[in-house]
Amino acid sequence: MRILIVGAGATGGYFGGRLAAAGRDVSFLVRPGRAAQLRAGGLQILSPSHGDLTLQPQIVETGDLAGPYDAVLLSVKAYALEGAMTDLAPAVGPETVLVPILNGMRHLETLTERYGTAVLGGVCKVATELDAEGRIRQLAALQELSYGEQDGRLSPRVERLDAALQGAGFAARASTTILQDMWDKWVMLATLGGITCLMRGPVGAVNSVPGGGAFAASLLQEIASVAAASGHPPATALMQRLAAGFTDPASTQTSSMYRDLAKGQPIEGAQIIGDLLARARGFGLETPLLATVDVHLGVYGATR
Repeated sequence: MRILIVGAGATGGYFGGRLAAAGRDVSFLVRPGRAAQLRAGGLQILSPSHGDLTLQPQIVETGDLAGPYDAVLLSVKAYALEGAMTDLAPAVGPETVLVPILNGMRHLETLTERYGTAVLGGVCKVATELDAEGRIRQLAALQELSYGEQDGRLSPRVERLDAALQGAGFAARASTTILQDMWDKWVMLATLGGITCLMRGPVGAVNSVPGGGAFAASLLQEIASVAAASGHPPATALMQRLAAGFTDPASTQTSSMYRDLAKGQPIEGAQIIGDLLARARGFGLETPLLATVDVHLGVYGATR
């Protein structure tokens, strides 16, 4: 199976690098600046949990795609989706499966409108970031990739994709509940991002001050109510696990959005928080904490 990874950043570079190291036929679609960086120093992964890796990846620069691939893994930041859709268009043929692993849900609707049934659902769970040298640093041991048909079928094409992704050094899982999986991650990610970005600190720091735990628990409930109104309520066990984690005064956990914000970089506020708020208002839900987070991130975006 020929696999194209769109983006060689912290997420796509990590999973694509592991696939390439496992002998899969993987190419990375990148812009000229990242292409030069990869050619000079290779694709480097620094992982205290799963081992370091350096390889010379197969690179295709944007504008140079010559034909379709069997699978396209889309791993850019959500705010870069429009440009990425144009860049990857030549890679999508009649038999191609397109697996986006972006945050939120809006991207799935946008991609499906353009590419139709080629688009699967996808979820990644990994904590990575690019350092100043363009190396991918893994921050926690978790590394999982899930994918599936939007209607829940375990189709032959998903089975083929699953066979290609198994045994590559990370957990790979074909899911028959991928839309629920995506919503569950969105609830987790939006809550964690809201807590850490609004309060400008890790989860434990927020919970170590009076009112911090109540704020975190209330924000989680607001966000879960949006998922429930959308037809995808988080399971009770998941809510209990998230509530325990987000109200833990010993937690050092932060979100990738908080880490981007702390560096003065662009953030996915509109896709992770703003879209949730728009859906809440569409259902007539009262979500004042979510609205406060949205305003805070909007001010950051307007003034950075």
